[in-house]
Amino acid sequence: MMKVGFEVLHANPNMIHPHMHETWDYTIITNDLLLPPPIQTNPYPKPLTENHSLNLGGQNNEVNDWVEHITKHFVGDHLPQNTSDDNSYNNLQQIQTNTSDLIQNHNSNSGYECDQGLNLITLLMECAVAISVENHGDAHRMLLELTQLASPYKTSCAERVVAYFAKAMISRVMNTWLGACSPLIDHRTIHSSLQVFNNISPFIKFSHFTSNQAILETVNRCNSIHIIDLDIMQGLQWPAFFHILATRMEGRPSVRMTGMGASMELLVETGKNLSNFARRLGLCLEFYPIACKFGEVVDVSMLQIRPNETLAVHWLQHSLYDSTGPDWKTLRLLEELEPKIITLVEQDVNIGGSFLDRFVGSLHYYSTLFDSLGSYLHSDDSNRNIVEHGLLSKEINNILAIGGPKRSGEEKFRLWRSELVARNSFEQVPMSANSMAQAQLILNMYSPAHGYSLAQVDGMLRLGWKDTSLYTASSWTCRTSR
Repeated sequence: MMKVGFEVLHANPNMIHPHMHETWDYTIITNDLLLPPPIQTNPYPKPLTENHSLNLGGQNNEVNDWVEHITKHFVGDHLPQNTSDDNSYNNLQQIQTNTSDLIQNHNSNSGYECDQGLNLITLLMECAVAISVENHGDAHRMLLELTQLASPYKTSCAERVVAYFAKAMISRVMNTWLGACSPLIDHRTIHSSLQVFNNISPFIKFSHFTSNQAILETVNRCNSIHIIDLDIMQGLQWPAFFHILATRMEGRPSVRMTGMGASMELLVETGKNLSNFARRLGLCLEFYPIACKFGEVVDVSMLQIRPNETLAVHWLQHSLYDSTGPDWKTLRLLEELEPKIITLVEQDVNIGGSFLDRFVGSLHYYSTLFDSLGSYLHSDDSNRNIVEHGLLSKEINNILAIGGPKRSGEEKFRLWRSELVARNSFEQVPMSANSMAQAQLILNMYSPAHGYSLAQVDGMLRLGWKDTSLYTASSWTCRTSR
């Protein structure tokens, strides 16, 4: 039995339509396999309406506003561009002085909770500067204070953000002392948390459905299709895609799918479930699991590319862990494969550069994400806690404690779409009007009061919260495959 939240939009048979009346996630049950369902401690049967939105006293954008103010007026002027500079630590005292003045001049009517949050953000930034210059003594002292003051379960979004950032920075300091930085990843827990995130926000739906739409338009009249998913996880996005292929007027194509990931056990489960679903649609699907990172593929023959197939590569990029390996090897392999289309969905957060670059960029990004969840979910909502603890905290930890050239031995691209633009091998394919309509359908599932925003910029689609872009979807083709 499978619960699938999609239907064909009859006005345009080549456009995927997310169902408006039930949760989009699905649970697959077959004769010999059961995928773990979403955690059901406090499920939301449908997106919240305007009447359910939570008023936090005008503080829904509290963390991002404070971070923006501090980094723009103080930190940005004093943080060293080169963190190895011997004079870097002298900037810490200047930041402390300036931010103390900011706190004293803060609006006295904002209340104790706002002042406490601003103090915590300030202390967190001072701690990041200390870590960047390897002043572990001061960093240890400030981290101890932060862990005593901030809790991930408080009403204030600022305290929740600080609590998770402090935890990641403690992990970084410990990794430095121990000389170890490899994360232990519980993929099943991550998958369950992703399903909860999909239920309560539009970001995962946006990533899946807009990418599917772009691929469908490329393979519309092709009889043989090969899709390589660089981190397939549970394959949540593909049943809707298969449904359209099985009902298209040109007839059903043959489909091969290469699913990549870290766990062969989970890949095999995903393959069985997708194959069973495709079979029920009358669609021929061959699934090939590869428990390897795309950038670590030694021989392209591992991917079993066949002539006369239309090749599509999909990558939903995330910061939970390094899913593809060395970026330059990933880019070189994409050039060698010459796919007809590459669909790329990126988080608009900096995962490259120095520790301070990653810290400031991720603090802006995740403060917005936490604010967006806090704008309509109560502080004790179990789904919110699952997402913040099971996903967002792991991403923060990966960016601050695991990532970076000093730990991984390699420099990661700041933005993949910028790298693709810079290479003569690739050309951007503007996201179509149908893709924009697809994204708007998804956004219509949520009340405008939730603050989500959608924009089409330079041929890309961007979904964010208020004025901050959080996810960007783009599609590309190799010039030789046009």
